[in-house]
Amino acid sequence: MTLPGKPLRCAIYTRVSTEHGLEQAFNSLHNQREAAEAYVRSQAHEGWRCSGVRYDDGGYSGGSLERPALQRLLAEVRAGRVDVIVVYKVDRLTRALSDFAKLVELFDANAVSFVSVTQAFNTTSSMGRLTLNVLLSFAQFERELTGERIRDKIAASKRRGLWMGGVVPLGYRVEARALHPVPEHAALIGLIYRRYLELGTVGLLKLELDRDGILVPERIDGAGRRTGGKGFSRGQLYAILANPIYAGQLVHKGQVHPGQQPALVDEATFAAVQDRLGANHRERLRPRSGETHLLVGRIRDGQGHVMTPTHTQKGTRRYRYYVSQAVLKASKAGVAARQTGIDVAAPPDAIGRVSAPDLEARVVAALRDAIPARKQPAADADLVADHLAEVRLHPDRLMLRLVGDEPDTITIAWTRPSTQRRREIVLPPSAQQPRPRPMKVEDRARILKAIATARAWMEDLVSGRIDGTEALAERARISERSVRMSLSLAHLSPTIVAAIMAGRLPRGIGLRHLAELPVAWAEQQTALGL
Repeated sequence: MTLPGKPLRCAIYTRVSTEHGLEQAFNSLHNQREAAEAYVRSQAHEGWRCSGVRYDDGGYSGGSLERPALQRLLAEVRAGRVDVIVVYKVDRLTRALSDFAKLVELFDANAVSFVSVTQAFNTTSSMGRLTLNVLLSFAQFERELTGERIRDKIAASKRRGLWMGGVVPLGYRVEARALHPVPEHAALIGLIYRRYLELGTVGLLKLELDRDGILVPERIDGAGRRTGGKGFSRGQLYAILANPIYAGQLVHKGQVHPGQQPALVDEATFAAVQDRLGANHRERLRPRSGETHLLVGRIRDGQGHVMTPTHTQKGTRRYRYYVSQAVLKASKAGVAARQTGIDVAAPPDAIGRVSAPDLEARVVAALRDAIPARKQPAADADLVADHLAEVRLHPDRLMLRLVGDEPDTITIAWTRPSTQRRREIVLPPSAQQPRPRPMKVEDRARILKAIATARAWMEDLVSGRIDGTEALAERARISERSVRMSLSLAHLSPTIVAAIMAGRLPRGIGLRHLAELPVAWAEQQTALGL
């Protein structure tokens, strides 16, 4: 504990949530610092000394620790250059109880005290911690309550058809917090809607706009950046055609409300465009004539990643699969384990590749069982297209989400079949003793490879080509302990090595067991029963 009179380095931290008023000669940050400096001077007899460094965060919320001045202060704490942190009120430091717990842990680890000028407590006592937790609980409650009030206000304003901010849609400008049409841009929106109905697809619409040299109008966004001036992308056209704001409506959390902004297209045109978009979407999901993958466009893995169809050819046989796009991308980066089809860096729920015929048969059977016979089309492709919205693959189950008035979901117990076949060396039975369980081929190959590696390492050490086990470990990128254990395999009895090559080593004997055998060959063979 610090003795009275010993200098204590005090850092003053100040914060305000908004930038309003910061341009004034005397603002809230100055007021907080002035009060904190007066408090530090009142403790001068205890050796308190105010740091000359300012830690001021103007315009930063207390709901996050990502604040420039605060991060500089915490770096000073970790470096041991601060003894006491002084704030005007505890909520100036943070308004989140979880963040405060992290800060207190950091302060305790670095023997730093925490003082609030207007709230008397000491963080070194249990009562002081309780007081702080109570104060911060109310601060967090106030922050959450403010957020709820803001969300409720936005929802109520949207129900009244008011524009509440965000990216201004093409065709409008914002004035007095309301949307007003931009005539030349509004004419372009009308052209896009009319030509889409005439052409029927977004692809053809984009080709025509590009051919006619029609570009996205240049605009200045809210951050002052210039946007536009390029051709329309397919995504931009889809967003324009599906946006109900052009029909004089506003959407909030799935609810459509009449908007106060003028419509740029009439309701009949907008409804016709939505019907065409929906029909085109269903057509894309419906398997084409001759296409064998029934679940294309509807299947995802347990993490929500899209699974796409693929196939391999072996001779005259064609094998179909569904592959997770997440695993494909990771494989290109060299992270995926290609033999298993599972990304080693991905969560256990990630499924890389599954057989398409087996999966499709399970899904179709489940649909036939769940949907009344009178609603079932004869063809499997039509059944999937009409009734199946999505399939989610989990390691232990399939989850089918249906459309229409059928049950929302169907869960099927499912386990992915193993991709490896078990292979064994089968020995002839012996008349003198019971037939032993043979070694697995995989175990034999792994042990022989480890023995060959150990002998090569031993030869490098004996010849002087490498300087000690530490250098071996660095070259092999493993621990030195693993190197020492592996080197003991170089001293195995020739009888044991011959038994391994012939597959006569008792099943269950692994590398660790072999590495821990005694040095003498006779004792090694006795330990293994050879």
